[in-house]
Amino acid sequence: MRSVVLVLVILLSETSLSFAQGHMGTPQEQQACRRDAQRFCRKQLGDDNAVQQCLQQNRTRLSKNCQRVFASRGM
Repeated sequence: MRSVVLVLVILLSETSLSFAQGHMGTPQEQQACRRDAQRFCRKQLGDDNAVQQCLQQNRTRLSKNCQRVFASRGM
């Protein structure tokens, strides 16, 4: 659960790709939720738990691809 959020935060903060690859989550999973996190959770970026909570609170509004990422992670 936390690893998905870490990946999202890393991508959204424009950290280098090589650093992002050191964390869990495939590039496809990262891409699937990137826009949703930017759209719904902009104020929380930088706080892993807050981004995860924000995405879960907006779950019904997330793109189908991002919803699939959360479902595949059992969230």
